[in-house]
Amino acid sequence: MRVADALRGAAGRLAEAGVEQPRRSAELLLAEALGWDRVRLITHPEAEIGAEARTRFERDVERRAAGEPLQYILGRQEFYGLDFAVGPGVLIPRPETELLVEQALGRLRAGDKVCDVGVGSGAIAVAIAVERADVEMFGVDFSPTALEVSRENVRRHGARVNLCRSDLLSAFGAATLNMAVSNPPYVAEAVRGDLQRELTFEPQEALFAGLDGLDCYRRLIPQAARVLKPGGSLLLELGHDSLPGVSALLADGPWAPPEVFADLAGIARVIAASRVAS
Repeated sequence: MRVADALRGAAGRLAEAGVEQPRRSAELLLAEALGWDRVRLITHPEAEIGAEARTRFERDVERRAAGEPLQYILGRQEFYGLDFAVGPGVLIPRPETELLVEQALGRLRAGDKVCDVGVGSGAIAVAIAVERADVEMFGVDFSPTALEVSRENVRRHGARVNLCRSDLLSAFGAATLNMAVSNPPYVAEAVRGDLQRELTFEPQEALFAGLDGLDCYRRLIPQAARVLKPGGSLLLELGHDSLPGVSALLADGPWAPPEVFADLAGIARVIAASRVAS
């Protein structure tokens, strides 16, 4: 089978299954099966596909047609200009989370102790550690699978990140950190049935947070108040309707009035608050 024929058939199959950007998915999957880049694939439409590559390609097309995220099939995702290993058991890094990294980097000072809470794939922690080798970076997660994947990504990028298993910030003593950052679960159970089928493949505990989507914030914000030094910063990613609830939780604790930052779509995406002395 020729490249052009394989791509045509796969794109049709994926479109029929309701996959967004079916041609792009087909190209990426075939390039992966052949060990080529997309440029070579596109410029060699008459090339013949060997039996082994064809078998893998056809298998991967069916996985994608069933709704499995492309990133899981390929085993990687780009974030903040870096390539991260991803797979079932860790949330796929999203471009909008880069705003959280940018805001964290803008507040750091040399020697600061920083923790990524719910480290997942390690994308946030590694991105910060690569940019700022002069801070002490920690990453915590309760999931052993997430810690395994994050360790792989720490090694991949030669980053200095201290990883440990912890239920949110419970591993840290009082007033020990200068900054805590987190992209916590924030999807409300009420909208579970309305989400894309791709999301059913991602770890549900990394997505859903109770009836109103605020359960994790309710636990994390008081813990951050305990472990942050006076003047320390808490930066949180927000869901599309999380801002009122999170603002109310911060108003009930030892926090200065927070700053809110919108993503490129104009959605309130990051909230940053400073710990004040009790």
